[in-house]
Amino acid sequence: MSRQTPEQRGSFGGLGFILAAAGSAIGLGNIWKFPYIAYENGGGSFVLVYLAAILIIGSPIMVAEVLIGRRTQQSPVGAFLVLAKDVAGGKAWSVIGWLGILAGFFILSYYAVVAGWTVYYFGKCVSWSINGFTAETAAGLGTEFGAFLGNGTQQVFFQALFMGFTMGVVILGVKGGIERTTKFLMPLLMSILVVLALASFRSPGFGEAIGFLFHLGPIDSAGLLEAVGHSFFTLSLGMGAMITYGSYVSRQDSIPRATATICLLDTLIAIMASLIMFTIIFGVPVAERATTFTSRSATILFTTLPRMFYELPGGVLLSPVFYLLVALAALTSTISLLEVVVAYFIDVRGWTRRFATMVVGGLIFLFGVPSALSLGASPALTGLWGRGFFGTVDYLASNWLLPVGGLGIAIFTGWVLSSSVSQDEIETGHGKFGLKPLWMFLLKFVCPLAIGWIIWTVLNGGDFS
Repeated sequence: MSRQTPEQRGSFGGLGFILAAAGSAIGLGNIWKFPYIAYENGGGSFVLVYLAAILIIGSPIMVAEVLIGRRTQQSPVGAFLVLAKDVAGGKAWSVIGWLGILAGFFILSYYAVVAGWTVYYFGKCVSWSINGFTAETAAGLGTEFGAFLGNGTQQVFFQALFMGFTMGVVILGVKGGIERTTKFLMPLLMSILVVLALASFRSPGFGEAIGFLFHLGPIDSAGLLEAVGHSFFTLSLGMGAMITYGSYVSRQDSIPRATATICLLDTLIAIMASLIMFTIIFGVPVAERATTFTSRSATILFTTLPRMFYELPGGVLLSPVFYLLVALAALTSTISLLEVVVAYFIDVRGWTRRFATMVVGGLIFLFGVPSALSLGASPALTGLWGRGFFGTVDYLASNWLLPVGGLGIAIFTGWVLSSSVSQDEIETGHGKFGLKPLWMFLLKFVCPLAIGWIIWTVLNGGDFS
């Protein structure tokens, strides 16, 4: 099979890249994890530290990833093979690209399982809204979810369904599939968020939610580390997604401006989601709040929030709309994860997009089946390696592949890549970049130290999954 030319690979328009990259960054981490960790760490102070971390850690690495992708017009492995051929270490730097591809493969394998739950619960909420959400239904949410997890057939079916959606978009290509889909999904996602936020404004817990979200109080070292870690993970950094998407960016587009817009959208959605979630939580009696944020697991979305939604005015409409929002956010993320792996086989192995998507998507689905079965359907997989198959793959990807890959990108761009190359690429489509000295300082010193802190914490028993 012949390798594709840049024209055959496809390219994004300026808005197309911004929406696709923002879609990659926006997912369950924004809708669930950010509100959880903001709640756990006191609200406003955590949000302030998080915003600072996005500015000085997340955005510099994102610029570096997009720069690497556009300079080479290659997926992660090919990009490092091109840029590192004349530098110390040579082809060994391609290990960073391999870490990104492996992370994309691993994360999509279990993310598709959770994404499948969003489709199932969207259907459940439509049914509850039509047929009635009773006190008996509310009391049995946890039991029902446990039964759902223990049903291997349902777990694999909805995982396969979501992988099918994802593969269907990727197989259509960069322009006709990814860009067209995200141009439709992202405005829809934002519209749903606005509707939910406006509904929150009229809910009894809104005032308390605002006060909590913007309250400045003490924050400990654990909260600081959590903010730094989430600023890195929320932007889909270290997994090759931004290198891959960057390889489809036109040379007429400004990398700094596009990156700033993506970071702004990602942060805005995380804060809006927090406002919505906090309004729901503060709108119920105090005695019930303690049971809401009891686990980092996204399962709380399916065992607690439905009851809270149906206690709100208009909950019959808001509940299915919310789960549609979560499903859309998950889809925009799974598209980018699959594209990372597919792009490697197109760029480096010369496969056609259709063949690469079918083979890679099928392999990822098969690798994800043990994750789907390890949450209750198969006791052997549930207890495997002490974390279960799902938990082990999540741990390896989130705690090792992503931070080590991100550290490699910061070191390579800051210390190894020619300064003239990075300056030429960052100023193409933008003009003179006066912040380049600050950007280089952050990449060389601040980002490696921050990511090193994350890795050190993991080595000492911490867990960012």
